[in-house]
Amino acid sequence: MFDHVEIRVSDRAASRRFYDTVLAPLGYGVTHSTEEYDEWYDFGIAEVRDDRPVTRGLHVAFVARSREEVDAFWRAGVDAGYPSDGEPGPRPEYSPDYYGGFLLDPDGNSAEAVYGGRPREGANYIDHLWLRVGELESARHFWETVAPILGLRITGTQPERFHVVAAGRSFALVRGDEPTRNAHIAFPAPTNEAVDEFHRAALAAGFRDNGAPGERPEYHKGYYGAFVFDPEGNNVEAVNHNR
Repeated sequence: MFDHVEIRVSDRAASRRFYDTVLAPLGYGVTHSTEEYDEWYDFGIAEVRDDRPVTRGLHVAFVARSREEVDAFWRAGVDAGYPSDGEPGPRPEYSPDYYGGFLLDPDGNSAEAVYGGRPREGANYIDHLWLRVGELESARHFWETVAPILGLRITGTQPERFHVVAAGRSFALVRGDEPTRNAHIAFPAPTNEAVDEFHRAALAAGFRDNGAPGERPEYHKGYYGAFVFDPEGNNVEAVNHNR
């Protein structure tokens, strides 16, 4: 579902220490690093810039392969001095076999390890995201506009939230007083034309441009992406890697 998710951090070294510490018990190490960013496969961090402020209010959950890995994730963080955001344990309100543990990263974003009672298919490190929004109706309009183009579908609609799902992964849009800001979420597109249509449809619906469709060779040869802002100012991308 996710091509990649990137957050902007106030202190890259401090955030790298946090994610190195808590992701190691899950078997996840840095897969790519440059002067600009660090990546753990589909999750990355980058230093703030004047035009790219720090990410706030994001919840990101990482795949664990057992309850013991969830415990180890949480214990590694707490032992290193990071605040707990919820001790490991069952969360049957989400699903019968849901077992999660929660921590806060140095910028106050919530990081979770989750095990759902069976192995997760696919190679992604990210299991799901939660994004808080000020106006659920505006968020729904945005995702109803772009989701079909990206092969996503909206489900689980409730008065306070809805979910967007594909390929066994999901993210939730949740009504909240302090919306998630300045996250970057990229989704794979099957063709360059799908990237074009994602951008065209979003702008036609009144959403703001953050980068017209085109090649981004600074990322790699063949990288073709387009960027728009969601109603809360998060940077949403469609990308075809042409590989």
